[in-house]
Amino acid sequence: MSGYPQIRPRRLRGNPAVRRMVAENRLHAAELVLPAFVKEGLDEPRPISTMPGVYQHSRESLRKAAAEAAGLGLGGIMLFGIPLHKDAAGSGATDPEGILNQAVQDVRQEVGDELVVMADLCLDEFTDHGHCGVLTPEGAVDNDATLQRYADMGVALAEAGVHTVGPSGMMDGQVAAVRAALDGRGFQDVSILAYGAKYASAFYGPFREAVDSSLKGDRRTYQQDPANGAEGLREMELDIAEGADLVMVKPAMSYLDVIARAADRFGIPIAAYQISGEYAMIEAAAANGWIDREQAIHESLLSIRRAGASVILTYYATEVAAALRS
Repeated sequence: MSGYPQIRPRRLRGNPAVRRMVAENRLHAAELVLPAFVKEGLDEPRPISTMPGVYQHSRESLRKAAAEAAGLGLGGIMLFGIPLHKDAAGSGATDPEGILNQAVQDVRQEVGDELVVMADLCLDEFTDHGHCGVLTPEGAVDNDATLQRYADMGVALAEAGVHTVGPSGMMDGQVAAVRAALDGRGFQDVSILAYGAKYASAFYGPFREAVDSSLKGDRRTYQQDPANGAEGLREMELDIAEGADLVMVKPAMSYLDVIARAADRFGIPIAAYQISGEYAMIEAAAANGWIDREQAIHESLLSIRRAGASVILTYYATEVAAALRS
């Protein structure tokens, strides 16, 4: 018998109970954040064809979705507003009566502090050209002029009652500009979730439909090159120095290495966004019978958690939270 192994790792895989007991990572509802779209003028939710099961919400259906999220113990909800009218400056982003600011008020009234109410701080949903900032006469994104718009937007969201703002435009200095504006207006307690490493990804495709994007061309002059990992860490380091309370990697599943390196390097919570294209791939493969949908959802989220993300934005948030309770 001397040739047989004495060390047998399989002993800890023998049944569901032992696998559950020794699992190194688990999903918790409190770590999940639900991204939610709200469109001005809707009377009922509108399905998004490229993201089965996800909707553009009306204000009323958003309130219901937020209440459900809070009841399931989710960590937060990230709001994206879709206005009826757009202009070159993205004026709707700073209008107190604009759809995003109204949505923040609605959700805070519905859930209070039971859920972290977050809002995407960017101009792309509000500009008629679809870029994340204001443009120069030559058509380039004007970094420094955009910072003032971000500062104003941060204050408007804070006045609406947001807990956390998410600067996502990848402008140099955006966190410092927003932090200074918030502090200067007495909103020191509003936190910043900085989209620190946001890559120019092909996986954003379905999101364009979700927010009725007006973009022509791409965002490669300000979002990051998918080839670069160290650059992402530098961006996050700068955001932390400027006052970010959390930093995020987006997309998640193709950038698990960046998440892991950030989690090892920085002493603040690391977030990751399982984005529209990542969601759509799972849904499409499952619809064709190529993968087991529920197992794929769980495995994909566990991979993000295992890489080191302590906060995960995912369109599966409520579904997974409900499953965790069962």
